Amino acid sequence: MKALFIDCNQQLAPVFDRVHRADDPPIAVNTAPFGPADLPALLAGCAIALDDHSYMPTEQVAACTDLRHIVFLGTGAASYMDLAALKDIGVTVHTIKGYGDTAVAEHTVALMFACARDVALMDRRVRSGTWTPLEGMQLLGKTLGIVGLGGIGGEVARIARGIGMNVIAWNRTPRPESGIPQVGLDELLATSDVVSLNLVLNDETRGIIDASKLALMKPGAILVNTARGALVDEAALIDALTSRRLRHAGLDVFHAEPLKADHPLATLDNVTLTAHAAFRTAEASETLLRRAIDIVRKITG
Repeated sequence: MKALFIDCNQQLAPVFDRVHRADDPPIAVNTAPFGPADLPALLAGCAIALDDHSYMPTEQVAACTDLRHIVFLGTGAASYMDLAALKDIGVTVHTIKGYGDTAVAEHTVALMFACARDVALMDRRVRSGTWTPLEGMQLLGKTLGIVGLGGIGGEVARIARGIGMNVIAWNRTPRPESGIPQVGLDELLATSDVVSLNLVLNDETRGIIDASKLALMKPGAILVNTARGALVDEAALIDALTSRRLRHAGLDVFHAEPLKADHPLATLDNVTLTAHAAFRTAEASETLLRRAIDIVRKITG
């Protein structure tokens, strides 16, 4: 079965070369840019596609007559393709969990600090010749509310406790074994100084943080999202930030990626933005690609 890594970038290419062994199934690598309309030609003859973070519309995938498996490099395949529709046309989507929990958690905490201390804003101002020290928020003793207590949420909690934050959490299924106090979502939003979103995206969680939920948050609170952009009502978030009801948002994920330079979120000075990079460390990438190759091995074996 022919396999193609459809969107290998300059960062992942050397990692792939390191982890792909001589006894692994052959996997071709594409580093050239392409659009959804190019998928049928790109995947001609391929039964397996490795997809980093490229959109795969059902209509275009259906035209890939040889394709039977998509190995998505991460957990958020639902943001890039319709899993149920692909299943209906005979394409199985494989996802990879747990490869970068620590990487994402560390990035989450980095965004928390950056938001609390206006790091990105002061960096921009200093570079432009403006010296304006800004007063920040101290995180010691503040309450962090974690929405989604899976592997990443648990790591965020561990780090946050280490810097002296009070940690509470909400999870759709209670996790008493975590040792973290768990409360209702509304209570978490109303009492947290910082809210971290660490949920998976599905039909139950899409838009879970809507205008009514944002209105529950404490004035001056910080929202950090390293999970999926579609968890949040984007227009409502922009309103809360524009009105300064929310102090700051740290965002690594967006409804449409890449984020355009003229997007409202990119124009607000109380938003810190990163390029969907929370999971990108050398350690996490090696684990991710090794697991992807192992899935291909299992499929072809």
